[in-house]
Amino acid sequence: MAETNWYVVHTYSGYENAVKDDIEATIRSRNLQEQIKEVLVPTEEVTIIRSGKESKKGKPTPRKLYPGYVFINMEMNDETWYVIRNTRGVTGFVGPGSKPVPLSAEEMDKMLNSVRSSVEADIEVGDWVRIVTGSFQDREGEVIEVNLDERLVTININSMGRDTPVEISFTDIKKI
Repeated sequence: MAETNWYVVHTYSGYENAVKDDIEATIRSRNLQEQIKEVLVPTEEVTIIRSGKESKKGKPTPRKLYPGYVFINMEMNDETWYVIRNTRGVTGFVGPGSKPVPLSAEEMDKMLNSVRSSVEADIEVGDWVRIVTGSFQDREGEVIEVNLDERLVTININSMGRDTPVEISFTDIKKI
């Protein structure tokens, strides 16, 4: 049995999962499980917060880390090259000319370890917001810090003639 390596295939944008499914179906139908070990579309989990509301009830949604690319752990030979190259949606292997170049183990580890969870918010430092719940309800202030990991913002509100920093959850504010 020959050695398998990770290769990168370029696809039409938005077709990554369809290409993955087609390759996996071809592997099963042509009995290539020994030659093509794994097909991967790396994703990260993202929670999007806009106007103080989390998308899909706060559930993270997958987002492709490398749009337009599919990673394949395979033995490179004429048959596997032909199968992958002629899969609908594949535009070619990554490499100079028509020669696929395998990823090193270090490169693949780095890419796989970059998978993470994250939060996106439409709030930035300098934005003005209104607090919509809690003891500071209806107070306005300027965002001075955004903490995506904790889903908190620090805003300066005017309290007794002084700017006072207050930490508030993303869901307790509304952008003005």
